Amino acid sequence: MEEFIRSRVPWSAGPSLIEMTDEVGIDFDSFIDGLAQNKSDMEMAEEFGVTEKTIYYLRNQFERKGLGSTIGQD
Repeated sequence: MEEFIRSRVPWSAGPSLIEMTDEVGIDFDSFIDGLAQNKSDMEMAEEFGVTEKTIYYLRNQFERKGLGSTIGQD
């Protein structure tokens, strides 16, 4: 008898970093450039017109989860 393995479709555990930056009005590519240039949270907050806490949260999300957090397997 053949054994069938049930396929599990990958799903997202939360919004992607692209969605998060868009939600607060930050251009995603510029945010990533700021990280690459090792800009401080204060510098980026001033550049994007948001609070340092917002930049801290986005940076933390990037460092912990990357661009997104897809879970599951196919």
